[in-house]
Amino acid sequence: MKSSAQVRMSDVDLDARAEACRKLIKAAGALAGKAFDERPAGAFEMKGPQDFLTETDLAVEKLIRSEIEAQFPSDGFLGEETGGVVEGDYWVVDPIDGTANFARGIPHYCVAIAFVSAGEVQIGAIYNPSFDELYFARKGQGAYRNESKISVSRIARADESSIEIGWSNRLPNQQYYDIIHQLFDDGANVRRASSGALGLAYVAEGRSDGYAELHMNAWDCLAGFLLVQEAGGVIGGFPETAELYQGGKVLAATPGISDLLAKASGIPVIK
Repeated sequence: MKSSAQVRMSDVDLDARAEACRKLIKAAGALAGKAFDERPAGAFEMKGPQDFLTETDLAVEKLIRSEIEAQFPSDGFLGEETGGVVEGDYWVVDPIDGTANFARGIPHYCVAIAFVSAGEVQIGAIYNPSFDELYFARKGQGAYRNESKISVSRIARADESSIEIGWSNRLPNQQYYDIIHQLFDDGANVRRASSGALGLAYVAEGRSDGYAELHMNAWDCLAGFLLVQEAGGVIGGFPETAELYQGGKVLAATPGISDLLAKASGIPVIK
């Protein structure tokens, strides 16, 4: 993603965006949480097989986009539901990640917001309103859950590890079966909770030791990538700006099992 021709904005401007991001993601989460509590059973549409869409996705993205345009009119915006253009300094937003959980009344979903300047993620935020858990990171300033600093786990043995694998129908199921089979053979525990953004946040906090997915979109992973790096973890895949629109492979892990997960998934770590 990084381009040497780009110049990162000043710390003062980043401070303003970080403060705005904290407030905005809480407001967006409040809107999502209220809708979750009041959601009628079955109130969703399908964008494709196992690809859920609710009215709340659109409402939350509209709120975030309108506030960013009002406060930072020169910034670009890319949202899952409404698209956008990524040029200069820009925001990347998933209004609800884990929509399948949200639609089924499972409180494992989140709002995810990332801010990119000079081709690098400078701010990352992931918020689960059901548990009032805000994961937040500024580049070079560490990662936090609410007010507590977080770090990746110290697990280094496969037979002590717990790894989450995300998957979808974008790729053949066999590719995921092969990864899971290899991890089971290595002795790891494997699970899936249906929110990639929270999966990455959980790696940052040490609730999981690794996360991998063979195709993930930018709005799902950019905030989580920064969180994992700032928490002392390792990331892999998704290195090019062009993939912001198409999506790509994603890996995040504590250093002790990064090689194990890279080998099983075929996703190289970023050095």
